[in-house]
Amino acid sequence: MSVSIPGGEYLTGSLDVISQSLTIPVLVILLIIVIMSIITLGGAISEYTSRKKVPVGTVRDLIYDINAAASVDALKSIIENAEIPKSQKKVLSEIASSSALDQNSREALARKLVEYEEEKTEKTLQRTDIITRVGPTLGLMGTLIPMGPGLAALGAGDVNTLAESLTLAFNTTIVGIGSGALCYVIGKVRSSWYDRYLSDLDALSDAVLDYMNKQ
Repeated sequence: MSVSIPGGEYLTGSLDVISQSLTIPVLVILLIIVIMSIITLGGAISEYTSRKKVPVGTVRDLIYDINAAASVDALKSIIENAEIPKSQKKVLSEIASSSALDQNSREALARKLVEYEEEKTEKTLQRTDIITRVGPTLGLMGTLIPMGPGLAALGAGDVNTLAESLTLAFNTTIVGIGSGALCYVIGKVRSSWYDRYLSDLDALSDAVLDYMNKQ
């Protein structure tokens, strides 16, 4: 219909050139997304096997031990010997070493240290979130782009070109949706890990902070 408009053929031709020129970039990015998804899966498996699982009872007992510490040195020793991840130990030890600070400054330090841990987890989750959203979108683009030449070939009776276009369309769809689904699952699993990690860290940092404020 647009070709009946003066200059319409130039507009449709320009759009066709633009859409077809996106074929290679879309395929390249999809290939990169597949590689990133495989790396992310490997990282999640490695993280699962190496992560320290901390029961609720361990956190509860540690809070009691922190509250009953006889001195700051004893508090540091309790933190060092606790069955918690090293990254949590580092945060709690820094708070326990803040004797020179007043209460407001110590609370600001504790808040900043916890926020930094939150930023690290958000950065890790952001990668999977991007693939979850971009993967299916690029898969759809990779589906629609070859359909134009494919339908044109069908009108000209070129079945081979149509078959190649449909094959490319289905492949990009599978890759895009598959990568997005994989990263969605990984992101959900990691999110549950990090929520538990940050919840434990928040409770323990509050316990150490309360102890230090009473000194």
